[in-house]
Amino acid sequence: MEPLVLQAASNTCRRCLTSSARAFSRASSAGALPHVPRRSHSGLTARATSTFYQRRSSGAAKRAISLFGQRTKVAADESSVHASTSPKEPSRPLVLQPHDLYHPFSDSPIPEIRRRSAFIKQHAYCPHPDHRATRLPSNPNASHASLSSGSQAPAHVDFECPDCGIPLYCSKEHWADDYESHLQICDTLRQINEDDHDLRSGRFFPEFEYAGPQIEEAAVNMTNWDTFLYTREFEAINDDRSMRQVTRLLTYPLTIGSILHELSPYSIRKNGRLTPEGLKSLSALRYTLHPPKSGGGTDIKGLRPEAPPVRIFILGARAESSLPRNVWVQLAHLFPRGKFHLVFIGPESMANRDDEFPLPPRTPANPFGAIVEDRVWPTMKISTIVDYYHTLHKTGHFYPYDPYFDCFVMFHPGLGHPASSHEWAETVPLLLETKAPILVTGYTQYDMERDIEWVNQTCRGEFDMLMEPGENIFRSLRWDLNDLDPQDVSCGNWGVWAFRGKRYEATRKDTA
Repeated sequence: MEPLVLQAASNTCRRCLTSSARAFSRASSAGALPHVPRRSHSGLTARATSTFYQRRSSGAAKRAISLFGQRTKVAADESSVHASTSPKEPSRPLVLQPHDLYHPFSDSPIPEIRRRSAFIKQHAYCPHPDHRATRLPSNPNASHASLSSGSQAPAHVDFECPDCGIPLYCSKEHWADDYESHLQICDTLRQINEDDHDLRSGRFFPEFEYAGPQIEEAAVNMTNWDTFLYTREFEAINDDRSMRQVTRLLTYPLTIGSILHELSPYSIRKNGRLTPEGLKSLSALRYTLHPPKSGGGTDIKGLRPEAPPVRIFILGARAESSLPRNVWVQLAHLFPRGKFHLVFIGPESMANRDDEFPLPPRTPANPFGAIVEDRVWPTMKISTIVDYYHTLHKTGHFYPYDPYFDCFVMFHPGLGHPASSHEWAETVPLLLETKAPILVTGYTQYDMERDIEWVNQTCRGEFDMLMEPGENIFRSLRWDLNDLDPQDVSCGNWGVWAFRGKRYEATRKDTA
């Protein structure tokens, strides 16, 4: 049996994109502390019960959403309150007005948020120093992360802060006593509250109208989100909340594109973060993605040899493998003459997507049960393989690797997390052997630094740093809440860095 091939639609309707954003929001808000165990390279989890929670580097766990933005079973029971965002469909009354987005979680008009409040109260613990600590902090440098040696037994949260509407403390007294510490994140928590209600308010979402193909003569400015959206001719987004919603999805393709593009904001200049070795590696990929005009045509005389597609291996794929394909097509629009083959690899890269189509059986012709989505865009193909990368690498399935055509990406992998680092111990050395660049993101600075420290300890002297760690220009502007620890706030792809296996330059010695 040959690999299952899907002819994916090149466009996704607004309603599907909105539904996808809701599902992605639920995936990102289903929090898991860094010390909570996870099942695979990058655990993709559901928030319904604690058994679905898996370990991950920091901040929020993610859950897969449907292939083209369709709602999953978990979201089906919310369809009665989710209004349509397509003008071609019958209009539905707004669940919430734009000026009425703040509601305490327990009294929210959205049933899903009320269930989320109940989950937080069942699993999160009061952070007041009078209680004994129950979990290691996700960030020891945070103000609320000091290990408590109090005399009182741990207690679950029950009191909702009247300012942010999120259950944080076991009682009003502890909230008032620790109010000064809570003030540092109260405004951010309220913003999360309103963003979650906005996503489910039933309003029309013009920000999910993505720009089409880019003509080659139009240069893209990647200084920041604003200049990018303007030069790519997106519809004007004048509201901060709308900007947060749209960047929550676009951060994944734009994080990759902003590094590989010839007009990348990351350079070798002072404070540009790119190292000399990084310039060498990225120049090779940019040479392939920005090919010179060959004068080719559609007739026989116009046939010209073309380079193969650039393969981007996204390892430990979770919810990003289920993003609406219109989101990933934005990466193809950045490179009008480049070609891409996105390969999502991970044991849970197809989780919660079995309703769309069953996984193909593993046969001699398709040993890893690959699913190939063809015609996502004329210059983009997407493959999904439900397996560990080191298993594929050892079989030579993708051999040979070429720094001119291959790149690895790991979104929030948790390399240095004590619960998941052993799962990457076999994979990372194999990645270094390919000599291809490896792009890594992190939820927070602490999360990113912990990953770098683990790579230093595990592969010391065997890798070169391509890009110094720092904040990602195209990080998600929307903050995510950790349901197991509401004090832990993070955002998708906050930081980014890159490395690859060390290349040894050989010199010939004249023995005469």
